[in-house]
Amino acid sequence: MHKFLIVGLGNIGAEYSHTRHNIGFDVLDAFVRKHNGFFKLDRLAEVAEVKWKGKTFICIKPTTYMNLSGKAFKYWQEKEKIDVANTLTIVDDLALPIHRIRLRGTGSDAGHNGLKDIQLMLGTDAYPKLRFGIGNEFPKGAQVDFVLGKWLPAEQPLISRKIIACTDIIEQFAAVGLDKAMNMANNLSFT
Repeated sequence: MHKFLIVGLGNIGAEYSHTRHNIGFDVLDAFVRKHNGFFKLDRLAEVAEVKWKGKTFICIKPTTYMNLSGKAFKYWQEKEKIDVANTLTIVDDLALPIHRIRLRGTGSDAGHNGLKDIQLMLGTDAYPKLRFGIGNEFPKGAQVDFVLGKWLPAEQPLISRKIIACTDIIEQFAAVGLDKAMNMANNLSFT
């Protein structure tokens, strides 16, 4: 039985629900729903266990707030004895256009506080990340409002398609490995 830790990044609290910064939570919700799973509150995170094609996915949404995401990541990785290579962190990315997603096995935190904390806890940036492009269409000085803002109604259909694609990529990551899943994910463009 192969075991994977899937980490969706976001902030707890209704005011953050379905914001750009919480897309990691939204993707994980869709993935768990697709597999008829459910989240329960546990230590440092909401946790769901999903089984698919002989694989077990431990899905966590940290309840630590974004800048302490590493604490939940490390706790569940160690508790479930999951190799770092079998983890996947889903995160919003300002540097990626809204119509793109990017899967990588390594890479910097790019100023993202959730990734920064995970990197600090792991002592490396070599852990797989699925970056969900949120674009950067905001006026100077309005980055925080943009990131913590809700999707525009015109963006919703595109975001819904990307979320569905991300649930497929999580499965592919587990089924065929990082390299093949990267080829699939990184060539996708959504309109």
